[in-house]
Amino acid sequence: MPQATVTPIKDPLVCNAAALRKATRRITQLYDAALAPCGLSSAQRSVLMHVDRASEPPTMSDLAHALVLDLSALARNLKPLERDGYLEQTRDPLDGRIRRIALTPEGRAKLKDANKLWRKAQSRFEQVYGEERAKALRDALAEIFSDEFVEAFDARA
Repeated sequence: MPQATVTPIKDPLVCNAAALRKATRRITQLYDAALAPCGLSSAQRSVLMHVDRASEPPTMSDLAHALVLDLSALARNLKPLERDGYLEQTRDPLDGRIRRIALTPEGRAKLKDANKLWRKAQSRFEQVYGEERAKALRDALAEIFSDEFVEAFDARA
């Protein structure tokens, strides 16, 4: 399917951070609207996906690192998901100070519903932006949020 022709807005900002934040806010708006029928935001779906993909219930620290969040931001993101019964926190059996996050059966069901809507949003994005360009964008962004990029950036300070 051919991609749509979209005329980019000429933004006088040359700040990479500002451009990325604007793009992120726009994509979040689009995906949040697509996920609205299931009652989850794209950020909440992302949390559930990261927990689901882990080989064992992740620790708070592991989940925060995977989501590129600090622990307090992660805790704020987890509250509504726990309140709604989609996630539960348990103490690590070997170290009671460590909390692990697990999906509940309700969380698995909600994630399944959200993923159907997400796949439609993902398909629409790729139709408009182009499948190859979307993959290249994901690859570039993955490089930017990698620990190696942070190390290289900090080394040049």
